[in-house]
Amino acid sequence: MRNDIQPFERSFTSKEVAEEAGIATPTVRKYGQILERSGYEFLKEGDRRIFVQSDIEALIALRDTDKPLDDTAKELANQQKERLKGLNETEIAISDTDQTLPVDPNHLKEIFTYLASELAATREMNVQVINDLTDLKNQVSRLKQDHHDLSSNISNSAQKTQTRIERLSEQEKIHYETLLEQEKEKSEYLQRELESLREEMKKEWISQNEFNKRLEKSIRNPKDKWEWIFSIFRK
Repeated sequence: MRNDIQPFERSFTSKEVAEEAGIATPTVRKYGQILERSGYEFLKEGDRRIFVQSDIEALIALRDTDKPLDDTAKELANQQKERLKGLNETEIAISDTDQTLPVDPNHLKEIFTYLASELAATREMNVQVINDLTDLKNQVSRLKQDHHDLSSNISNSAQKTQTRIERLSEQEKIHYETLLEQEKEKSEYLQRELESLREEMKKEWISQNEFNKRLEKSIRNPKDKWEWIFSIFRK
């Protein structure tokens, strides 16, 4: 069991270890598994590894090695075992801190100072979270307003377009009806002209027919020369 942990020694998450060691978070898990296979011990809370500074140094050594990873992991595990020999077993107080608090007033002062700074940092973080949530709410509100304005503009534009289409359709209908009426008037006018022309042609035909009949009659039964000539033009 780990007994090299100092009271109130800082612990690190996998993400923090990845940043400290300059490796990816999945690589932290991979190196941790390799070390454990070789006998290296990590402090754990359930199935979650809790890293301290010495663990970060082991991961960095595993990162920078030129040897096979398993060989280096075995060396690091052996070094850890040697380091743990002769040390008194010490546990990091997680829940029962009231039973392991030091009696030294200076040490207590350091602990309270550390807790106060952590509490201040937590409050600052909470304020930042609240501010971020407020900004997010404002952004959502603006997005909703922009969406409403956009929808209104689209609706108004569609309404204007529909009105314009209806107006153009009405104008087109009036124009068509006007043209149709004009064509109807032209057709009626042409019909009257044709009828008048037929009447004129009919009269001309009748007149020509009567003239031909008189001419034919005069040729057959002439009375005298002058009477025959005058009868030709008599109507």
